[in-house]
Amino acid sequence: MSSVENFTTSSSVANFDLDPSKIFDFPLDDFQREAIDALNHGQSVVVSAPTGSGKTLIGEYAIYRAIAHHQKLFYTTPLKALSNQKLRDFRHLFGPENVGLMTGDLSVNRDASVVVMTTEIFRNMLYAEFDQDDDPLVDVEAVVLDECHYMNDSQRGTVWEESIIHCPSWVQMVALSATVANAGQLTDWIEKVHGPTQLVVSDYRPVPLTFSFCSAKGLHPLLNDAGSAIHPNSRVWRAPKGNKRKGRSLKPLQPEAPPIRFVVRQMADRDMLPAIYFIFSRRGCDRAMKDLADQSLVTAVERNVIRERLRLYREVNSEAVLDEAYAESLLRGIATHHAGVLPAWKELIEELFQQGLIKVVFATETLAAGINMPARSTVISTLSKRADCGHRSLMGSEFLQMAGRAGRRGLDMNGYVVTVQSRFEGVREASQLALSAPDPLISHFTPSYGMVLNLLQRHDLRKAKELVERSFGRYLASLDLAEEEEILEQLRVRLGSLQGLSGDISWEDFEIYEKQRGRLREERRLLRILQKQAAETLANELTLALQFASLGTLVSVKASQLRSRITPAVIVDKLQGPGQFPLLLCLTDQNLWILIPCQAVVSLHAELSCLQVSDAKAPKLKSQGEISHGDSESEYLAKAIAHIACRHDMTTPQYDLAGEVLNQLKLVGVLENKLEELPAHQWGDRKKIKKHRRRIENLELEIRERQQLLHQRANRDWEVFQSLINILQHFGCLEDLVPTEMGRTVAALRGDNELWLGLVLMSGHLDNLEPENLAAVFEAISTEVNRPDLWSGFPPSSQAEEALYDLSGIRHELLKAQEQFKIVTPVLWEPELMGLVEAWAGGASWSDLVANTSLDEGDVVRVMRRTIDLLAQVPYCELVTEQLRINARKALRVMNRFPVCEAEDLFEDVIIESSDLNPATKRAD
Repeated sequence: MSSVENFTTSSSVANFDLDPSKIFDFPLDDFQREAIDALNHGQSVVVSAPTGSGKTLIGEYAIYRAIAHHQKLFYTTPLKALSNQKLRDFRHLFGPENVGLMTGDLSVNRDASVVVMTTEIFRNMLYAEFDQDDDPLVDVEAVVLDECHYMNDSQRGTVWEESIIHCPSWVQMVALSATVANAGQLTDWIEKVHGPTQLVVSDYRPVPLTFSFCSAKGLHPLLNDAGSAIHPNSRVWRAPKGNKRKGRSLKPLQPEAPPIRFVVRQMADRDMLPAIYFIFSRRGCDRAMKDLADQSLVTAVERNVIRERLRLYREVNSEAVLDEAYAESLLRGIATHHAGVLPAWKELIEELFQQGLIKVVFATETLAAGINMPARSTVISTLSKRADCGHRSLMGSEFLQMAGRAGRRGLDMNGYVVTVQSRFEGVREASQLALSAPDPLISHFTPSYGMVLNLLQRHDLRKAKELVERSFGRYLASLDLAEEEEILEQLRVRLGSLQGLSGDISWEDFEIYEKQRGRLREERRLLRILQKQAAETLANELTLALQFASLGTLVSVKASQLRSRITPAVIVDKLQGPGQFPLLLCLTDQNLWILIPCQAVVSLHAELSCLQVSDAKAPKLKSQGEISHGDSESEYLAKAIAHIACRHDMTTPQYDLAGEVLNQLKLVGVLENKLEELPAHQWGDRKKIKKHRRRIENLELEIRERQQLLHQRANRDWEVFQSLINILQHFGCLEDLVPTEMGRTVAALRGDNELWLGLVLMSGHLDNLEPENLAAVFEAISTEVNRPDLWSGFPPSSQAEEALYDLSGIRHELLKAQEQFKIVTPVLWEPELMGLVEAWAGGASWSDLVANTSLDEGDVVRVMRRTIDLLAQVPYCELVTEQLRINARKALRVMNRFPVCEAEDLFEDVIIESSDLNPATKRAD
């Protein structure tokens, strides 16, 4: 525990010694001392250490140091709930007057020495323009970026990068991150874009973790004593032979998961509670709570304490417990914690858990994101989860983040991490994750309309480009650049070598040759088709004529027994065939006897005189295709045939004499001659040359693709930035790259798509709406709920529906422009919940509201707060009507009531300042 908790005034803090040993009444770990030493030498620090290792102490020291120097410190967190928790903690440590809070819809004690805010608020503040007298960063000594590993968040990671890029160089940065694989790269990047930065890395856990695996047989050690491999007694499950699953996956199912009540009982018997039991679905958390409906995990004394705290909670929040099952479970030391739970109820759960009164909290993984709820144990119910792209295994950092919640410093000798058998994962998968390394941070830097306008409002295009190209993604790409350039150089050398081997070959000539060869192949194919067609036509005619042909008639035959050669022959005899046509006994010019069908004759030479064959002694052939060699007597006749064949063409089939065939033959001959005349015809092994050419082409393609990929990685952000400029110019928000009045209005907004929000506000379609109608339309354009079962029992009013319909043309034009320039920023349109928001703005009770929608209470609060966030920004927009400002303020007042507003205890003993600051930028407009 820090001695700082005894300070209640800024003067007492400021007069205290900066020696850490005088501030903290326990010895510091090495990494904590190293980080504090770096701060005292004026450096920024990146602290990468396991969850629960004491990183927050470094942030607390930075706070104390800033107060002692009569300076300010901003403490940023990724979540509003975490900001609220830090506010309570820091008030307790430093006194209420020294701590302030900034959120999207209110400002509390913003001139305090320590101001807690979300990272988005800090980023927005950096983009805003201030006069020298009212710049909130002038007296800021340091900024703490808590949970800095949130840079890996695909939706919001860009906020951390923008904050680091634009933070003034005189402000020390304290980046507190869970263990990541590339903390050194993060530090090097911050040093390049911000200033001198020291990396402090620790893998030390003050409370070591013990990993276990729970199956239906009980709870067993997962890793060996050294924690380096799977435990030798762990039995890896193998499916019985022949046990295959039907369907896409051939992987057999694992054994059944043990019941949740069994897991909890095993842990309770081993004194491993309190525990956070991670289940990756809200419904799963609620079902698990109900499965323990007959179990109590608390003593009678603890139950009475919980009952009294619950009574006080009900007195303040009369409508905050709509489902008594949650209250009954709470009295038995069991609770759920997920995004569907009312924020006020979650805060109660967190408070009771920290006091050790709740023994099991069933939670989704969002609880692992920084909320201070240390437990003796964590249970991870499954090692895979649903994602946008289907079902995937947990990443190493996700597993470590959840596991790291186990072990309470000063209370536990060991923290326990329990993985549970499921139908898809067993002990092998559990051990692999337990031994896995953390994942590296990657960049999610994403230019937005607001970023473009705010940068161009303060800088010229050249400076804006320089700032955009400071992103972490560009830095990582530059690290890969040297390696990629080396690979490209190797490829270029190989390409040069191959091109050298090709000598004097003109690839242009070779391509001409290959095209000619291709054409010749095609013309030859066509010739074969024409020959076949002519042969089929001729075959019928010849077969009929051969029935009446005299013995001694000269013919040309083609048979496989004659190697398919067009062979001159004479008909010596006709024998009875298997069908209506005879078999022909012929003698060829090579003195071979052959028995053939009429179809084997390809030419009938009726114009030539018949030969005398009556004296020829023919062999007795019986089978079609049978051949026999002639003797000396038949040799004379064979020579006569050969003599005639020399004088007359007897080797051209009669079908080749058809007009189309002759023309095609002539064309093929011309192409063959042309091909032989080309230079490439003399180059020898053209197959080898072609293969060589293909290797060159493949190398050229690989080099082009690698160069293009390098260009895209290095210039992606700037190309997006330029596309956003084009869209903003199209809608009149930029003129000569300077924001217009419209542009300044859009720049003052914050949301998923600032241009969409700005165009709506400036359209005039909402100016005359009543406050509740205005709130309804704001919900439709600023929120998104991905629920297939979404419904609301409150239909929207005709005024709100008509106003939303009037905006469809603007939305269509914006979507068209974004498609043209390949921008995928969402243009939100959620009309299903308009009536719900309208009812709340009209004074409906919370119980009626929740009873008439499929949304959970937490979802309803989130929708209302998103709507309130936009309403709060309207009065500070430059180009909106006064009537719209007035109605937005009225709607904000009627909507911002419990349980949508923040818990009242946050504002005890402090003055909530008048909302004269733009909540998007925290500046006066």
